[in-house]
Amino acid sequence: MSNNIKNKVIVITGASSGLGETTARHLASLGARLVLGARRTERLQKLVADITAAGGEAIAVTTDVARRADVEALVAQGVQHFGRIDVLVNNAGIMPLAPIAKLKVEEWDRMIDVNIKGVLYGVAAALPRFSAQGSGHIINVASVAGIKVFAGMGTVYSATKFAVRALSEGLRTEAPEGVRTTIISPGAVDSELKTHSSDQETSAAVQAWYEANQIPADSVARAIAYAIEQPENVDISEVVLRPVAQEF
Repeated sequence: MSNNIKNKVIVITGASSGLGETTARHLASLGARLVLGARRTERLQKLVADITAAGGEAIAVTTDVARRADVEALVAQGVQHFGRIDVLVNNAGIMPLAPIAKLKVEEWDRMIDVNIKGVLYGVAAALPRFSAQGSGHIINVASVAGIKVFAGMGTVYSATKFAVRALSEGLRTEAPEGVRTTIISPGAVDSELKTHSSDQETSAAVQAWYEANQIPADSVARAIAYAIEQPENVDISEVVLRPVAQEF
């Protein structure tokens, strides 16, 4: 059990499935105390029950990251319950892929609200608390699509993930003393992201490609744990991970 994860209070958004759920289970096994946020309350409560039954500590807070008040409440309840927070994992994200010409404007708006504004709301909630205590760690989940544009079907999604990487790098340089930042940029990982496309043609292609290439969600969980467990004076600025077979 890593001494640098045990007893840390870790907030995770998008914790009801996929990368968030798997990361929560992994960090709980390492002794972290968890504050879990997502929109699906029943799934969150089931996750908390599983963690508690295994001897861990976790609370569930219904959270839509597109609502600033929800994200503030998530962090505030973590502080109220555990006395502090040490890490924020901005994991919540959506990926409704489609060519730009399909004009899925409402989906573009939702991606901006969740993938960009949701991250900023997390930073706004956590950073003042981290600054006051002189320590903290903000981990933002981006994507390899934030390194190379996923043209043809994922241009707008890429734009949101490029934004997450830019925000994270800027935050690294501006963060108060003692506050660490990490970008996690996964490739094709098993999660619900591959099911988000409303465009049927795109959805079928994406799901077939994922099924042939994806790696397990615990790959990301281990990367997040690696960043957290480093000594407090070490900042793992970015981790990029993808299936060996993935070209970009």
